[in-house]
Amino acid sequence: MKINYRNPLLSVIFMLVLCNSVFSQKNNSFTIILDAGHGGKDPGNTYHGYKEKEIALKTTLKVGKYLEQDKDFKIIYTRTTDVFVDLEKRPKIANKANAKLFVSIHCNSVKNFGPSGTETFVMGLSRSNMNIEVAKNENSVILLEKNYKEKYLGFDPKKPESLIGLKMMQEENLNSSINLATKIQSNFTKNLNRHSRGVKQQPLWVLDAAYMPSVLIELGFLSNQEEGAFLNSDTGQEKMAKGIAEAIIKYKNEYFGDSKKASVVLKSESSSSQNLKNDNSIDSVYKVQIAVSPRKLSLVSSNFKGLKNISSMKGGSLYKYMYGETTDLLEAKKMEKEAKNKGYSDAFIIEFKDGKSARVR
Repeated sequence: MKINYRNPLLSVIFMLVLCNSVFSQKNNSFTIILDAGHGGKDPGNTYHGYKEKEIALKTTLKVGKYLEQDKDFKIIYTRTTDVFVDLEKRPKIANKANAKLFVSIHCNSVKNFGPSGTETFVMGLSRSNMNIEVAKNENSVILLEKNYKEKYLGFDPKKPESLIGLKMMQEENLNSSINLATKIQSNFTKNLNRHSRGVKQQPLWVLDAAYMPSVLIELGFLSNQEEGAFLNSDTGQEKMAKGIAEAIIKYKNEYFGDSKKASVVLKSESSSSQNLKNDNSIDSVYKVQIAVSPRKLSLVSSNFKGLKNISSMKGGSLYKYMYGETTDLLEAKKMEKEAKNKGYSDAFIIEFKDGKSARVR
């Protein structure tokens, strides 16, 4: 992807991402940032006596309690009480901790009391007017901060052109973010029978500034009195929190579980009748996945920071871009290191064998 260095906002965001990518998490725990939206002088949405800042905090703390039952998790909260936290600081907490995930929890509202349902956002652009209004609403907390014009480089959450400027410079995390968002929405729908408004891409500052897979969850509409009552109840918060926590655990096991177990699961799902003991009869081919994008890019080195031998494959509406090709795992690890040195901090090796693929841990 070509980078527009003429836009100062995009250039600064890119440099922050690139500079921070040199750090790595030194422990084996799965660090996750739980971000309760709004707080303090920023109440968020308020309807029918329900306050977003309170519901978001209570639900977030309940998500944390579920996850803390798994010793592999390290939970960091952006707030645990009713305090105001600058939007700028929230992703910084995640970046400093080298977290694996950033999960921000909110409640929705509109002037019409009818709409209801959950939706989960990932960083991206959308032409939907409804989505732009959500972005304006969630980004508007910026206006409550001191010196916001200097801190956010002139970014104005009320102007659509500013939202367009708030675009991810690198899209390596998009697929992972969509994966988690889909799991969350699926739990809400299948397990809780909540109406799903889907997974959507949206230019939200708090997601863009975090350089790990990130999602922003809208639990439902406080403007809908029935849904607001559910979300304001302890039972409703427990159910929503459990759905989020279970999705996060499933995501962790899929991306960071035992590599041998994950590989067997992937293969058995593709062809349950195949005898896995015959895998050694065919050489594996290794490639390094460096990026995922909803756009089809020309496979030229200038679009991939000078890396050559780029290939791509399409999965659903997304294109996966891979660097190199080798049958030597040690050589693949060298390619992975090279890709990371080029700025693709989330690059990883994929093994292709017998028409199947699995991530190499």
